[in-house]
Order: sequence, then structure tokens, then C-alpha cells
Amino acid sequence: MSPATDRRERLATARLYFVCDRTPGGRPLEDVLAPALAGGVDVFQLRDKRAADPELVEAAGRAGALCEAAGALFLLNDRPDVAAAVGADGVHVGQDDEPVAHARAAVGTECLVGLSTHSEGQADDAAALDVDYIAVGPVHATPTKEGRPAIGLEPVRHAAETVQRPWFAIGGIDARNAGEVVEAGASRIVVVRAIAEAEDPEAAARALRAAVERRVPLGPA
Repeated sequence: MSPATDRRERLATARLYFVCDRTPGGRPLEDVLAPALAGGVDVFQLRDKRAADPELVEAAGRAGALCEAAGALFLLNDRPDVAAAVGADGVHVGQDDEPVAHARAAVGTECLVGLSTHSEGQADDAAALDVDYIAVGPVHATPTKEGRPAIGLEPVRHAAETVQRPWFAIGGIDARNAGEVVEAGASRIVVVRAIAEAEDPEAAARALRAAVERRVPLGPA
């Protein structure tokens, strides 16, 4: 199986996507990421806008090793050059980041490219772009997306009806409200604080994954 096929098959069955910086909740990355992976995270994105390049590369090396050992996908946020340099599984870009075409050119066809969308129109427009998945949100207001208003559940329902590739609901999702997001049609979720700030990251990940799997048949739905 080629790396491209393997990555896209794993993406198709992914359910729980975790994003954090080098020091989630003020703790060493390993202290949060390793238990989160054990609890069911199957995609991890390192997002650290403040890190200098050497710091980002060093943290990416540690995160990539943990993800590889756990069989999880590892992506970098907004740095396709670093993603390519460290051998990450892909890169995630936002609406205001480097264009998708540039990100794809940097990481190549065997890696994943993800895109944030913040409206039904942006989700529709993504159909014409060379991306492997999209994120839809923020469903709820969240300090991790300062200045970005919550879009609610309607775009989640729209994505469930129209998007023909893997997509994840994102934005203020935790174990308390994950059920309503899944009921709106999401079969995959992205979380940040719900794991990064959890006292027990493994238990938090297990609860979040259970919230998705209780309502969604396992498989590439």
C-alpha cells in the first residue's frame, strides 16, 4: 500500500482529531499527547504560532514519533515547508493562511492537506480545491479562534448533506456538547481545550470518542 493510500484510508475512518501547541495546558507535550493517543485520538495537529522554526521542528519530531507509534496521523498547522521537512502526514491551512495550491505543492500528492471553513459557502467552495478534508466551524465560540464568531450547527447539517470528503466539526466541542454536534450530522470532531486542559487527557479522549461512536457507525461514514 502506498503512503498516500494508507494516509487517506486512515483519514476516512478517523473520528477524534486533537490540536495543541508544544505545551498543552502548560505541560510537556508528551504528558498530554501520549495519553490522548492512548484514549483514542487518531489525528493530531501541532499548532504553535509562537514557536521559532527550530522549536517547531523539535516538537514536531517528538509528536511525530508518538503518533507513528500509536498509528495516528500527524499534521502541522500552516507550515507546509516544515511538514515536508519533518515527514509529517500532512498540513492544515486556514482561510487566511498559505493558499491550498501552495500547500499541496510543498507537501506533494502523498501527504494530506486539510482546510478550515467557516461558512456553508466556504465548505461548498472547498469541493473545487485539492484538499483531503475540511474542518467546519467554530460551532461554538472558543478562545483558540479569537475574533472568529461561532457559526452554530446549521453549517454542520449542511456539510452532512453536501460534503463528499471527510470533514470534521470544530470549535468549543467537549464531552458535554459533542452529542448535539454528532446529532447534527458530524461523524468526526476536532478538539483543543477539551483534551489539552483536561486533568486526565486519556479519560477525556475516551469520553469524546465514545460520544462520537455511540451515535455514528464505525467505518468511513
